[in-house]
Amino acid sequence: MSGTTSFRRIVSRSAVVAVAGAACLAVTAGSAGAIINGSRPTESYPFMATIPTTAPLMGLTDGNCGAALINPQWVVTAAHCLDLEIGSIPKGTVRIGSDRRTSGGTVRKIAQAFLHPDYAQNSPNKNDIALVRLDRRVGIKPIEIADQAGRPGTPTRILGFGVTRFSTDPADWKMTAKLRQLDTRRGAVSECGPGFAGDTRLCTISRRPRAMACNGDSGGPQIQRGRGGRWELIGVTSGPGAESPSCEQGPGLYTDVPAYRDWIDRTIRANG
Repeated sequence: MSGTTSFRRIVSRSAVVAVAGAACLAVTAGSAGAIINGSRPTESYPFMATIPTTAPLMGLTDGNCGAALINPQWVVTAAHCLDLEIGSIPKGTVRIGSDRRTSGGTVRKIAQAFLHPDYAQNSPNKNDIALVRLDRRVGIKPIEIADQAGRPGTPTRILGFGVTRFSTDPADWKMTAKLRQLDTRRGAVSECGPGFAGDTRLCTISRRPRAMACNGDSGGPQIQRGRGGRWELIGVTSGPGAESPSCEQGPGLYTDVPAYRDWIDRTIRANG
């Protein structure tokens, strides 16, 4: 039995997946994931990771999700990136520490994937967070998880390798060859659509007109400046922050990673 076949059978509604691959691209219309009108990186982000995927039934042959290295052998991403029920198929690897989507950095195989037990695909997604254990440790410094996300108005930044032009047809999605960044800020709950942001979901507002995450950046990090000016992780891309016809026209929605710190620590301790 192939690793992908085994994964399909186990993942359907399980909170824990122990396989050689993981799916990772929301293919529902309007889902967020890539950065529209982002810019080239102004610095290096060694913790940035990407998980290559395909969605052949929808015509996507070269997709990906983002992730962030939080431990020498673990990355955090969005749970919908590991949900085979939305039609995404993994290639079974994670690339860490490169500003290029398909080369450079360090590549590891996926050993295990853990979806949050209360994850649910919806609009918005619920408990949209997952952990991936790599088959071997990497010699790259992880990003620290913030104690908490900053208050509304706090400057933040999002990163991703997704599309730079929106389309509702996955066959038209062209992932950027090089990493993109976008300066954003924490938004108030009221700046997202009713029922979108909340205690575990961060409303995110672009500081540039007509710019936001889009398809292909799902699971990618949102970061803020912490102690000593160092970047720290506060969120992973989950989806749009309001009903919107295209990614760049609305706010973004990010899973609040610090809110899940206890679950993250327990999962890593139990499976390290």
